[in-house]
Amino acid sequence: MTAPLTPPHQPPSDPWQAPPAGSSAIPPRPGADTEGPGLAGELRAAAVVLLALVVSGLLLGLLWWQLAPHVPLVLDGNSVYLKDSEGEQAIGVDGVFTLLGIGFGAVAGVLLFLLRRRGGVPLVVALMAGSLLGAVVAWRFGIWLGPTEDVVGHAKEVGQGVTFDAPLELKAKGALLAWPIASLAVHLALTGLFGPRDPEPELPYTYGPGNGTPPQQQDAKDA
Repeated sequence: MTAPLTPPHQPPSDPWQAPPAGSSAIPPRPGADTEGPGLAGELRAAAVVLLALVVSGLLLGLLWWQLAPHVPLVLDGNSVYLKDSEGEQAIGVDGVFTLLGIGFGAVAGVLLFLLRRRGGVPLVVALMAGSLLGAVVAWRFGIWLGPTEDVVGHAKEVGQGVTFDAPLELKAKGALLAWPIASLAVHLALTGLFGPRDPEPELPYTYGPGNGTPPQQQDAKDA
């Protein structure tokens, strides 16, 4: 005779029976409720990122003032003219700001990914907003460092026929977007390539029609 698979004091288990109330078919991932800094921690980190990017705009403004080409002006009579009417210095001013913004954005995206690899929506929003505000700060700070915006008064001060530098001016305001776009693109690229991956949940295997039957273990005993 053969011994039954199910112990005599335990009812046979039904593979199609619904799980008990309050239980889940998929067990929680170990440490799932302790991963990450939480919303409060992400908001604090986002505030730090925003402040750091705005302050770094001062550095970009300083570099823009130092590296941007000078636009020469000259007073002729009662009017101020470009000394070199065919020069491309004005375009160079916008180009330098754009290139600096792209560089600052790339560095910001890399640093944020390295420091906060798990990312998060608040951090990405802070990266975009801080980069845009930093670009505005850099624009206004560079203008403040450069020659005075009172062109007529400056021309009268230097005198007739004397060349002087025009104030810094950002003609293409779209250059302000170079920093936030570059930072977001670099951060998203790094997150997509090297960011952490959440493991796929493992579904429990149930026996039933079409899924096979559990192996039967039998112990043969002499009658």
